[in-house]
Amino acid sequence: MPQARCNFCGRTHAEVRHLVAAENGVTHICSDCVARISDVLERARPKSPALARLPTPREIKTTLDQYVIEQEEAKKTLAVAVFNHYRRLQNPDAGLQKSNILLVGPSGTGKTLLAQTLAKSLQVPFAIADATTLTEAGYVGDDVENIVLRLLQTADYEVEAAQRGIIYLDELDKIARKSEGVSITRDVSGEGVQQALLKIIEGTICYVPPQGGRKHPHQELIPVNTENILFICGGAFEGLDAIVRSRVDVSKVGFNAAEAQSQGVAEVVPDDLMKFGLIPELIGRLAIIVQLQELSLDALMRVLTKPKGALVKQYKELFALEGVELKFTEAALYEIARRAQGRGTGARGLRSIMEKTLLELMYEVPGSDVVRLVIDEGQLDHPHTVLMQAERRKTA
Repeated sequence: MPQARCNFCGRTHAEVRHLVAAENGVTHICSDCVARISDVLERARPKSPALARLPTPREIKTTLDQYVIEQEEAKKTLAVAVFNHYRRLQNPDAGLQKSNILLVGPSGTGKTLLAQTLAKSLQVPFAIADATTLTEAGYVGDDVENIVLRLLQTADYEVEAAQRGIIYLDELDKIARKSEGVSITRDVSGEGVQQALLKIIEGTICYVPPQGGRKHPHQELIPVNTENILFICGGAFEGLDAIVRSRVDVSKVGFNAAEAQSQGVAEVVPDDLMKFGLIPELIGRLAIIVQLQELSLDALMRVLTKPKGALVKQYKELFALEGVELKFTEAALYEIARRAQGRGTGARGLRSIMEKTLLELMYEVPGSDVVRLVIDEGQLDHPHTVLMQAERRKTA
């Protein structure tokens, strides 16, 4: 009977450590060839997107400009911070420390959109989490590990890709501790959560339950190293401006401080965040503080029409699918922006106003003979008048 040989290298069982037979009992492969094939496949595997060509800070900002109106200083700071983060990953021997980011600004100023666009431009896994859903281990709510699980899911459970991703943690201000003193009672959604977040933000091996939820002793867990995950935290931090103003005392500091304060650009410093209720250790891990300014009326009008994915463009495309041309007058756009500004929710308020304005039209138009709609300022609350004046398909 002929001796079994490896079908790749031809060596016999006596010449190798292990010889594995296929199910047919005829084909064999030795352990050395398995190792070689594994090495070839590993080298042939595409590199993680984060280690592909890294766009320059200028290129990153150009991408942000296409989606986010105004916030020039914030976009520039973010572009440099993200570039440096991924340059650090490309050069692990340089000994550079990770610098996570804190976005501070009113609702609707583009915090989430900035983080989403950064991840999209770099083609890295991205996940959004809400800090208000988190609680300390042992209490009802999400464990902080579930934040990492969301990132792992967007990376299709490819751990290496997830470990170079971006996590945006919204509403960080909502987990500020209730007082400046150290809490002696349980604060399950405040200081305790900050302590739990601190570990994953600064870098640790996080054991993630594949299906989410609470961990239990007999559950299989996926280890994820968070050391190279970029954490971008955001929040409105209502009341922080008063803390900043009390520090930048115009009457004592002089002209430069007064000028800065009058322009609404007084810089937020770590002490301000500590007084607000963030713990010093967490503030220390959020080394880069980016401030976003409330959007002006002009900026809100541009948000409606200028960026990629602008609301007006989206609704025009939606009506175009029904064979209908949708047009807004300048006066109508101005009024929509004015109403959004009055709500104090920035760009976020634009969509709800647009949705309410167009609801009746989106209900009536499909299947009708309407081919063109023009919406003027006075018709925002009277959609039936838009339908009455609509251009309709001519019949023979």
